[in-house]
Amino acid sequence: MIDLAALDVADPEEATRQRDELVERIRDHAGTIAYQLAKFQGGDYGQQSFETDRGTWTVKYEAGDLQYLRFEGGRGLEVYVVSTKQPPDPEKLATALEDYEAFVESYNEYVRSLDGLLDDVDPEYPEIETTEGVVAERDRLLNRVEEACDLIAGELHRYEGGDYGTFTTRVDGTRWELKWDTDGVSYLRAGGSGGVYLLSQYEPPSAADVRKYAPMVAGVIEAYNEHVAELESDLATVSL
Repeated sequence: MIDLAALDVADPEEATRQRDELVERIRDHAGTIAYQLAKFQGGDYGQQSFETDRGTWTVKYEAGDLQYLRFEGGRGLEVYVVSTKQPPDPEKLATALEDYEAFVESYNEYVRSLDGLLDDVDPEYPEIETTEGVVAERDRLLNRVEEACDLIAGELHRYEGGDYGTFTTRVDGTRWELKWDTDGVSYLRAGGSGGVYLLSQYEPPSAADVRKYAPMVAGVIEAYNEHVAELESDLATVSL
């Protein structure tokens, strides 16, 4: 029977301590590279690889902090020199670190290649045209439409009573709906439920829509006038 008590078990504590200290130094050093890459590339996270004669180094970062530093070399060697999971195997770490200086130089060459990258970008740009004029004209036209529709809304409110109502008609095949309440016109819509709101409590229509539909408002007013005339005609036949 084997006497287990007589067998000495080697303690890897010193080797572990040396590895952990070395990894922390690499983490700080390569962390500077990760931070610089994040500043240049933008975004919250990303990664970039750098080639050396012995293999490929990949830096992954998030929010400017190093997430991992991976080395892939010959004969299928892959080692995470720095990671957020487990420490590297000491033997693989030693092999990778033989190439660490070449990795840093590869990164430096990349940075130097960026010099003058934006030198040919012309900082002079054409003047920006203002929309002030077309907006002012759009608002002028819509104000006239709103004034007319407020008058219609007031007359309909006086005739029909109640707190709200609608007037609908067709002009050149386009359906129009004027909704009114006690304050005046609530909206004027062309084209049914999925149509264009020429007047509303929200954003104004586009200039193109105003150009298309504003001339048709005259037809809406004419249709309203015809509606009133019909009402007067209906009452004209009543005698007391």
